[in-house]
Amino acid sequence: MHPILNEIGTVFIPVSDIEAARDWYSGILGVQPEGEIQFGHLYVLPMKGTSIVLDSKIYAEDRIYKTPAFHLNTPDIEAAYSFMKDMKVDLITGIEHNHWFNFKDPDGNLLMVCKC
Repeated sequence: MHPILNEIGTVFIPVSDIEAARDWYSGILGVQPEGEIQFGHLYVLPMKGTSIVLDSKIYAEDRIYKTPAFHLNTPDIEAAYSFMKDMKVDLITGIEHNHWFNFKDPDGNLLMVCKC
């Protein structure tokens, strides 16, 4: 067995306010916040598959994602777009090629939702 696995364990997202970020991400993902904020700056979102860790210790203006580092899946791109619009999320693009759209989180990180 190879010592490095060919899988992603987690993605870190730099955030300025760990509690506000926990609540915002939980809201757009439709999950209840679980667990504690660890060490005063880390929060692991309850996800299926690859984890997302919000981290306020690594936040700096020059560290926010300016291109999508990953995408969130959706089976219905139209419903996902409408939901994000209703949630007043900062939508950066419309639905492109009937397949994906980009948005910003409250800290300015650029993220993507993609039809799976």
